[in-house]
Amino acid sequence: MKKKAAVYFQNRELSWLQFNERVLNEAGNPRVPLAERLSFASIYQTNLDEFFMVRVGTLMVQMQSGKKVRDNKTNLSCKEQVRRIIRRVKHLERKKQLIYEQLMGELEPEGIHIINFQKLSDEEQTRLEKYFDQAIRPYLSPMIVGKQQPFPFLQNRELYAVVLLSTRNGRRRIGIVPCSNPVFRRLIEIPGRKGYHMLSEELILHFVSKLYQNYQLEGKSILRVTRNADIDANDVYDEDMDYRGMMEQLLKKRSRLNPVRVELTRDLNHSAKKKIAHYLRIPASHIIRSATPLDLSYVFQLQNALRQNPSLFYQKLSPRPSASISRAESVLSQVARKDILLSYPYESMKGFLSMLQDASRDENVVSIRITLYRVADHSQIVDALCEAAENGKEVLALVELRARFDEANNIEMSRRLEEAGCQIIYGLGNYKVHSKLCLITRKEEAGFSFITQIGTGNYNEKTAALYTDLCLMTADPEIGRNALEVFRCLLQGETVRESGKLLVAPNCLQNRILCDMDREIAKAAEGRPAYIGIKINSLTDRDIIEKLVEASKAGVRIEMLIRGISCLIPGISGETENIRIVSIVGRFLEHSRIYRFGLGAEEKIYLSSADFMTRNTLRRVEVASPIYDEALKERIRHIFDTGMQDDEKGKELLSDGKYHDRELHPLGERLNSQELFYREAYLAAGETENAGRGRGALREAGGGKERERSSPLLLPEKRRFEELLPLPVTLPPGRESGAKSGGKTEQDSDSSSGRGD
Repeated sequence: MKKKAAVYFQNRELSWLQFNERVLNEAGNPRVPLAERLSFASIYQTNLDEFFMVRVGTLMVQMQSGKKVRDNKTNLSCKEQVRRIIRRVKHLERKKQLIYEQLMGELEPEGIHIINFQKLSDEEQTRLEKYFDQAIRPYLSPMIVGKQQPFPFLQNRELYAVVLLSTRNGRRRIGIVPCSNPVFRRLIEIPGRKGYHMLSEELILHFVSKLYQNYQLEGKSILRVTRNADIDANDVYDEDMDYRGMMEQLLKKRSRLNPVRVELTRDLNHSAKKKIAHYLRIPASHIIRSATPLDLSYVFQLQNALRQNPSLFYQKLSPRPSASISRAESVLSQVARKDILLSYPYESMKGFLSMLQDASRDENVVSIRITLYRVADHSQIVDALCEAAENGKEVLALVELRARFDEANNIEMSRRLEEAGCQIIYGLGNYKVHSKLCLITRKEEAGFSFITQIGTGNYNEKTAALYTDLCLMTADPEIGRNALEVFRCLLQGETVRESGKLLVAPNCLQNRILCDMDREIAKAAEGRPAYIGIKINSLTDRDIIEKLVEASKAGVRIEMLIRGISCLIPGISGETENIRIVSIVGRFLEHSRIYRFGLGAEEKIYLSSADFMTRNTLRRVEVASPIYDEALKERIRHIFDTGMQDDEKGKELLSDGKYHDRELHPLGERLNSQELFYREAYLAAGETENAGRGRGALREAGGGKERERSSPLLLPEKRRFEELLPLPVTLPPGRESGAKSGGKTEQDSDSSSGRGD
């Protein structure tokens, strides 16, 4: 008999789809500047692509293995999960179509038009046909599937025209035409009509009959295949091959894995879809109709055409120098005296980079050790490490080559570090190293001193300007010794068994978090105030979820900021009624991890690289650091409490398992935490003028009525996308004011909403 799931659990995959729907909603949100909404539409699509490549790919591999694998929270089989995913995605495609049409309609008054062939004059049609014959047709390779012409290999996420053909004697065939080609432009300008464009694949599809002149056309569509990317290094293991070479082989193999989804822009008959499914060895149910372009990357070209109108974009903001760091003195020296906290993207990463550069040139620095998961293409971090090695410092870099979709960049970066004289190690057996840890060792007269940096985000200058993350730099000697032990274990292929002040997964993080929760449960049992505050990207770890439920039942007040997946449903009477969960999706990607346990003088606060997912707590090397400096603790409380009060980009998960809008502030002046944090960063840097403009932007892009009036919804004959959104609800008692969140106000989110590992 199928085991019944607890009422407070929800499925991981379906929860993630809810998150991506919140990204899609930003594409249709009239309070977001029009050009920025184009980005959200593209991000939604990219997120969904990677979801199919990784998560659906994993489920389908498990299905094909014949193993009976069930979700340990909802007890759904792999097949049941995939079926629900496909059903939900088909619903979201209809919503995406409405939002895309809305966006295209709002672009027209701005001079941007994406049109089809039927809207052209006869003369324009003739000129485009000539363009097709001269500039596109010579580069096309039309194929026909037959006994001697097997169904071609379709590249992952590339565009193809699929054509249903019939011969004079009635035989039916399928034609395939690759449409992705760097030789011709994706966006084709209509001659004589400025601002009017057509997508190249639509032009190819219109004239596709010219490529098959001996056949009768019976149907046509643009097609795109999404392939599985779930492949493990063990699948290509070769004991005679070095690890880096093995990973290069893995990347080649990944590109040819089985399809998990097929998208079509036009409907084809049942027989044709059945044939396509047969050729691609994919269930016919995985063929999904999408009435919008299958590759939305071209929207960034549209944005470039709109740059002359700044009102269509977010106000330009850039990370400010930290007020905690003096430019007149070495950052190393400043950290030696006092802990420093950087908050990205509001404060610049240059503070940490300067410290690394100081270390590379300081004659008393003997070594730099660092874990690298994702880095920028032209990384200044890597430059500083190379300089340090060239200056005679011992530089140890653990480069995690299994950072999904960044493997190629990490392989190249590891070569560069190695050539500069750095010692390189690659991961830790079956454990990914996801920690953000840097240890600088300095020789002193009395021995050695340590400067340790622990972060919530990657050593990546690009994402530090897009993701919200925290960076702690400390000279605490015990934390330094703990970090040294982490690196000693990594060098010896071991995991840390005892971690001191630091919490280090996989052995010393989950258990200590559970102990901290138990202490709050004990306080509640004694009638004392008890509190747990968690800011993470995802919550899936069943042990932690059940401990949170236990804490809720005991009367512990629990507040959680969870950007993405939440397998826990809050607000259920008798189970999770003391738990509140808020998700922020906005201009910046919410990425920082904060753990809070207790209130007042007893409160413990940690910064961490780990989400509350089993993969993070038990199958990765992660590091969390306590915060001891009272000023830094207060600053982190402010960040957290403000996020809980965000009612512009913050949506609350309620007991119905859905995310709902909230109005916590009077007079319609909604709080956009990201905008507020940036305003504070400008003020701290002494730039009051820019801070003032930031407040104006808060009104315009974050809830002000002016923006709403200036961005009307077009499409009067179509359903507004809001009709597909959850209806407003009346919050239950205790939720209406948000007054218990801590008194202050603030927070941010995710314009880049995808992976942030």
